Amino acid sequence: MATRREPDRPGADLRDQDLHGRDLRRADLDGADAHGANLEGADLEHAQLGHADLTSSDLGRADLHGAHLRGAELAGADLVGADLHDADATAADLLLADLRDADLRGADLRGADLDGADLRGAHYDDDTRWPLGVEPDDGGAVRD
Repeated sequence: MATRREPDRPGADLRDQDLHGRDLRRADLDGADAHGANLEGADLEHAQLGHADLTSSDLGRADLHGAHLRGAELAGADLVGADLHDADATAADLLLADLRDADLRGADLRGADLDGADLRGAHYDDDTRWPLGVEPDDGGAVRD
């Protein structure tokens, strides 16, 4: 069972906000509370989201290329079709997250909680780093 990790510092309060399609490239949202936020299609390329609470958020088709998600809470998040190419999601909580068709090429998922996560159609490559014991092909992920 995953335990909630406290942010290193308080962040922005974005709970339940509609940020659909917003340009948030390189935004510093470390420790933000974005629980339940609508970030569908948002551009979060290289954004700082370490220890952010994105529980149950909609990040479908969001651009998280190179984003810093270390220790982020993404339990139950919708990440369908999201671009997580080269993202650092080390020790992130992805419990029951929907990662169908996500781009996980080069992503660092070491120590992440992927219990119950839906990986069907997610794309990965030789540079993707998985948590110990996770067999991405068994979950329906596709090696590119």
